[in-house]
Amino acid sequence: MKKLFFTILVLVSFSATGQNYIQDSMTIKRISNYVLSNANCYEDLRHLCKQIGHRLTGSSQAAQAVDWGKKTLEDAGCDKVFLQEVMVPHWVRGEEEAYYEVNGKRYGMKITSLGNAVGTGEAGIKTPIVMVNDIHEFNRLPESEVRGKIIFFNYHFDQTNINTFHSYGPCVFYRWAAPSRASAKGAAAVVIRSVSSAYDDEPHTGVLSYDERYPQIPAIAVGNTTADKLVEAVENNKRPKIYMRTTCKMLKDVKSYNVVGEIYGTELPKEIICFGGHLDSWDVGEGAHDDGAGVVQSIDAIRTFKKLGIRPKRTIRCVLWMNEENGARGAKEYMRQAKLKNENHILAIESDAGGATPYGFGLTMPSYKKDKVQSWKKLFYPYNIYNFSRSGGGVDINPLHKEFDTPTMGLIPDGHRYFDMHHSDNDVFENVHRRELCMGTIAMTMMVYLVSQHGL
Repeated sequence: MKKLFFTILVLVSFSATGQNYIQDSMTIKRISNYVLSNANCYEDLRHLCKQIGHRLTGSSQAAQAVDWGKKTLEDAGCDKVFLQEVMVPHWVRGEEEAYYEVNGKRYGMKITSLGNAVGTGEAGIKTPIVMVNDIHEFNRLPESEVRGKIIFFNYHFDQTNINTFHSYGPCVFYRWAAPSRASAKGAAAVVIRSVSSAYDDEPHTGVLSYDERYPQIPAIAVGNTTADKLVEAVENNKRPKIYMRTTCKMLKDVKSYNVVGEIYGTELPKEIICFGGHLDSWDVGEGAHDDGAGVVQSIDAIRTFKKLGIRPKRTIRCVLWMNEENGARGAKEYMRQAKLKNENHILAIESDAGGATPYGFGLTMPSYKKDKVQSWKKLFYPYNIYNFSRSGGGVDINPLHKEFDTPTMGLIPDGHRYFDMHHSDNDVFENVHRRELCMGTIAMTMMVYLVSQHGL
């Protein structure tokens, strides 16, 4: 009798699992068909990039983006849309000009100040450059060779890594910390080779962080072809000088907002799955891949649930964070509000790696939760989403993970072209492919659907 009961229990279990798989597979196919047929995310991105443009915190465009995000989530059919107030930094780029001089002849340079940098003042700076290939070489220089000079950090993006994010990390040190390292030895300013995989002359910006122990000095980036010309001049002992004039500065903080839209769970509404991207961008390009793509994919996930009549068992929440690029204050405020309200986030997902073809999710969570995600692989395979082996998260969801140990995921798109465009004038709507962007929406919506139905 006991053996018969166990056999029946196993058969019922397998039957239920099979029914879930069939139902999930059918729902996911409906999601895919809807997103690819309508491409709402692509049209949303067109509006965000072309009608609003780049969206640095504190700017009028960032304010417009908040209004647009709120209305778009309302139109998508959210059960609730609300704003979270947050004070954000207001850095302005101002004017920029530069040239390098060799044997009395001047050559123009396209430059971009690093985010949050101070300017040179109206008169600008003109001085010989000292080139170093990495921080170790710089550390060996005596202060006498650095004082009053412009330090050129000629650190290359490593082209040999298949995963381009492995190359990005080491380069970021030179953008983030090198200016203060140079200032500690009395440097007048810093030039870095852009954090870029492209062989072009587009300089890439990005945030720096000043060490309060040392004076703040100007810091700019140059594109790879200009960097190569500087290297050639130095190696041929032509003793190049650089003139640079920048008027960037930090103004008073400005009030802004995270934009939040949600659909209530039908069975476990207090269990929250949050997902999204950051609404702000740098003030170059149009913020299309970084992170307009993540914003519109997340909005379209909400829209798809509503259009297809899918009622999640758990509450799903789309968050458009503000100020990821130069302060992460929106992320910190979101976590603070979650703590005040004693909210239970069972998962946080971020799309902030561009709008190219997705092939997986990075997972940062206990192994038993990873196993559950891995059990859904068969549902993802038909959509060429197969990689769940990496860790993942994002700047905007990391505070949740640190404070509550919330499991996190990061969408993984193909990254081969991402750092050609990232933080530069190349990051425009035209460089996002319609179908690839839609596939990212499908991947995000699939994952949100599966966790909303089956938990984690």
